[in-house]
Amino acid sequence: MTGLDATSFRALFPALTEQVWLDTPGSPPAAIPVVDALSSALQSWSAGDFSWLDWDQVPQEARRLFAQYVDVEPDQVTNLGSVAEAAAIVAASLPPGRIVVPDDEFRSNLLPWLRRDDHEVVRVPSRDGVANTEDLVAACTPGTVLLAASEVLSSTGIRADVPALRAATDAVGARLFVDATQAMGVLDPTETLRADYVAVHGYKWMLCPRGAAWMVTRKDLVADLHPIAPSWRSGPPPHSYFGGVAPRDRTGAAADSSPAWFSWIGAVAALELLNRTDARTTESHSVGLAQDFVLGARDIGLKVVSPGRPSHIAAVHITDRDRVSSALLDARVKATVSSDRVRVGFHYFNTPADVERVLTALRHAGAAE
Repeated sequence: MTGLDATSFRALFPALTEQVWLDTPGSPPAAIPVVDALSSALQSWSAGDFSWLDWDQVPQEARRLFAQYVDVEPDQVTNLGSVAEAAAIVAASLPPGRIVVPDDEFRSNLLPWLRRDDHEVVRVPSRDGVANTEDLVAACTPGTVLLAASEVLSSTGIRADVPALRAATDAVGARLFVDATQAMGVLDPTETLRADYVAVHGYKWMLCPRGAAWMVTRKDLVADLHPIAPSWRSGPPPHSYFGGVAPRDRTGAAADSSPAWFSWIGAVAALELLNRTDARTTESHSVGLAQDFVLGARDIGLKVVSPGRPSHIAAVHITDRDRVSSALLDARVKATVSSDRVRVGFHYFNTPADVERVLTALRHAGAAE
């Protein structure tokens, strides 16, 4: 298959003919190949001409395609149902010690660390609503075994300095866990993969149905992973209906969740699509649009909530939620509006016209008043 430019990529999302979609931090619109794959599976299920054994092999193909996308070995990849599962597996695999995590971290990458009695969890407070990289670095003192953080924070689009976090953990012999759910699929994963563990749920920027998630583990740490729900999937594939204890699988698959078939059928189609894109081109396109939005928002008097390193997500303060929500609805713009801010996110399928449309709607709503 040939590579996809932004125009060809955009043409695979029917919803974009009617709407400006800036709500991918919540969930993207469906891509045609993903819908086609799910529709075919549902039709086969309805007709009774499906093979569950074929469906059960689909997660293995998803593992291969995901490994191809991030350029790692498939044996380093664990198939999961959520980021919280990934964090819980890593928490169970750590030696005793201190875990450092931002106090305002997304709960899927916060609560699992709090459930271990043999770890002291240091929750680093934010300053002016921002969990600063320098504060996380300063908290990595001797005795720290793990630093966990989101690469991009969903509420603001703030982008962590992964190399700085890597250097801080290396300095004290700690490990680094990165939640890349709000980054992977848009940002080049090369920098991200410097972490010891990288977890991502695919239902946002990776265009998958909800329920397909992955964790990449550093090669020398894979054998130490402790499944939190061992099952018939915990032995090496091919999986069969055998009782008794399966031989120990020493790959990332040892900690796999038992897969929800349809999620993985859709994930394979989404990964095939993403593997036709270039990560650096996608990042440049999407981050560039977000920066155009930030500049335009400042020009009309809006305060930007997302300082620091540029990402593909941005948020601005507003004063009248109802008026802004109505203006965006009238303009057919999908974005997240909370009590005091609007959050937008730009994917490879977005265009400069999308930036202008959302700015026009915000201007008409008097969002900066």
